[in-house]
Amino acid sequence: MQTRRSFLARFLAAGLPLAIYVRTIAGQARPAPPPRDPTQKEKDDEMAPTKIDPKTILESNQKDIKKSVEKLYQLASELKAEVEKTDAVKVLSVLMLKKTEEIEKLAKEIRSRALG
Repeated sequence: MQTRRSFLARFLAAGLPLAIYVRTIAGQARPAPPPRDPTQKEKDDEMAPTKIDPKTILESNQKDIKKSVEKLYQLASELKAEVEKTDAVKVLSVLMLKKTEEIEKLAKEIRSRALG
C-alpha cells in the first residue's frame, strides 16, 4: 500500500509541473491570423461612412428652422384669433389646448435645431 502511495506522489510531483509548463507554453502560442482577402479592402472602403460637410448640415438646419418659424408664426396667429373669438373665462376650447401643445412642440424643435 505504501508503495502505491509513494508512486502516485512521485508521479504527481513530476507530472504536475510538467503539465503546468506545457499548458503555459500552449497558452502563449498564438495562431496565425487568416490571410486577408485582397478584395476585402475594397469592400471596407465601400462600406466606410462618407464624411458629411458640416456646412451642408448647417444650411439644411437653417432652412428647416425658417420653415418651422413660419409654421410657428401661423399657429400662433391662429391661436390668437381663436382666443379673441372665444370667451376663455367660461369655456376652454380643446382646439386651443391642442394648438398650444403643437406650438410648444414646434418651439422646442426649433430650439434644439438652433442649439445644434
